[in-house]
Amino acid sequence: MGSQTATNGIGALYETHWVGLVRLAWLLLRDQQAAEDVAQDAFIATYRNWGKLRDEEAAVAYLRRCAVNGARSVLRHLVVVRRETVAEAGRADAAGRLSAPSSAEAALNRLDGDELMAALATLPERQREVIVLRYYSDFSEAQIAEALDIAPGSVKTHAHRGLRALRDRMVTA
Repeated sequence: MGSQTATNGIGALYETHWVGLVRLAWLLLRDQQAAEDVAQDAFIATYRNWGKLRDEEAAVAYLRRCAVNGARSVLRHLVVVRRETVAEAGRADAAGRLSAPSSAEAALNRLDGDELMAALATLPERQREVIVLRYYSDFSEAQIAEALDIAPGSVKTHAHRGLRALRDRMVTA
């Protein structure tokens, strides 16, 4: 008999408070689907606790409190997801990170093979070595520094200057 009372009570609450509860959740979340999910979860929680509620006013208050707490939970989850997404995107092994060419690689790829070899030949030796090791052999800055017996800062300097020179040659070519 208690189950029937809960079903009737929730049915009546649903008819009168569904729209307002979804609107409340939407104002907190700014997402219609999430607001409807939160409202639905609030009705489920209220149904489960129907026997503990004193009257309809207590049920409405409980329903709203469940909706607000549900919206808070969704917002906390979004913060965690965003933080993890940013952290994941910054990892060296992030999906797509190694497969997508850098802007420097894209610029080098725009050159025809013969043009590229001619442009590379005009670079000073150290710049040419750094560019070839970085973009053709896919060495890290530390590996290049070790291979050429130079400081990692020098690798960055030579790469920057070499790429700038190649870009300038591409523009004039």
